[in-house]
Amino acid sequence: MTVTRFQDFPLADRDREWDGDSAEQRVRKWAGAEDEPNAAYRDAHVWYDGEKPENFTSYKLLFADVIGGELKAVPRAVMAAGNVMQGGRGGVDLPPGDIDRVKNHLARYYQKMGETAPWDR
Repeated sequence: MTVTRFQDFPLADRDREWDGDSAEQRVRKWAGAEDEPNAAYRDAHVWYDGEKPENFTSYKLLFADVIGGELKAVPRAVMAAGNVMQGGRGGVDLPPGDIDRVKNHLARYYQKMGETAPWDR
């Protein structure tokens, strides 16, 4: 199992709406990953199943969208992923050994937004 490398994407406007399904389609197209995932597609997520990288369903915690032709971290997506990591929306099924690394990844975006991650409050 694998936590993606922190990319330090620029932040989208804080009030930008988050529609994960639409963002996922834009990211696929932008990354040229319409047939199968690739590295650019992977970078828009916090975690993926490294044993099945060829499956779109292996990728979890999408936090970025394509805005103006550029991949940006969307604050509301970061917060949604943070909520999931706190058990909201049913949580996400990740290996226990990856949870702290996922939280650290998200915490870096919270810090970039000038906030403290919910698990550190």
